[in-house]
Amino acid sequence: MTRALTGGVFATSSGTDDLADLRQLAEDIGIRSFDERIGHRGLPDEFDAAAWRNLQDAGLTRLTSDPESGGGPTESALVLRALARHAVTVPLTETDVLAAWLATRAELEVPGEGPLTIAIGDAGATTTITGVPYAGTAAAVVVALRDGAALQVAVTEPTATGDGHNLGGEPRDTIEVPAGAFVTVDGAADELLRRGAWARCIQAIGALDAAVEFSVAHTREREQFGRPLSAFQAVQHTLASMAGEVERARAATELAVAAVADHGFASAQADYAVTVAKVVLGRVVPSVVTAAHQLHGAIGVTIEHRLWLATMRARSWIDEFGDTAWHARRLGRLALAAEGDPWDLIVGAV
Repeated sequence: MTRALTGGVFATSSGTDDLADLRQLAEDIGIRSFDERIGHRGLPDEFDAAAWRNLQDAGLTRLTSDPESGGGPTESALVLRALARHAVTVPLTETDVLAAWLATRAELEVPGEGPLTIAIGDAGATTTITGVPYAGTAAAVVVALRDGAALQVAVTEPTATGDGHNLGGEPRDTIEVPAGAFVTVDGAADELLRRGAWARCIQAIGALDAAVEFSVAHTREREQFGRPLSAFQAVQHTLASMAGEVERARAATELAVAAVADHGFASAQADYAVTVAKVVLGRVVPSVVTAAHQLHGAIGVTIEHRLWLATMRARSWIDEFGDTAWHARRLGRLALAAEGDPWDLIVGAV
């Protein structure tokens, strides 16, 4: 199996896998975006139009939602991780994995180019939806109102208000729920949540990779008592612990990528694997973030520092599309509902 999430400062990959060219392209776009945005970040962080054009020109904005793209979940995961690793402020998850897919399911038209976003709420519960990613810059907003297991879906023009953002500075806006007819898409509510959780796990891996890389570089460069911080045994132990935690999360997320690639988002295999990944990331992110900031000492806690972008976005992403506690309860229910021995569920025998 080709690993989509290979990377990080301790990577052993030779870069000769089938996805090497795509991996390099995504990294190049991410590095260019990061370098060009140095000193120009704000709250909320602005949509990176130049990076989006590069992604669109390369055919990377509709990998899972366009059958003609030649890509799929594995390729999408690779690109999502690379962009998150370099803190590229674009709504690729919202456009490809969520909005374009749901619009197709509902047989509704959305622009073929430009970023999309999705607004998720409850049917009949409110006239506004808050926390909508990138609504102010999207070409269209796909509105999804939960109605039991179904979704009430409509496409509307972006009418964002406010200048909200998540912990990592990504735009989170408020929109008005459009009046008029909605299309009912049966059985789509769970898959929408699963798709979002899947993508956020992948993005969190990219951010954690960056946090570890920054921590290794900082401890090698910063000296104390006449030698680099990385020469101290306690620092070495902390770095090793961080790397181990990230690899644990990567293994769980790789399982989710493989399950989706092999069986589809709607499968029981994907349901189990994504739930596990979300629980593991929820436990790993706080410990890695804490260690990274401890190693950086009094720096890295403001938007001006590159570490802040990685750690705060990781913290934001693990709480979106169901937080750790929600997914842990779901994992428990899956185990209890398994026929026979719950171990069969863990090893994939059911």
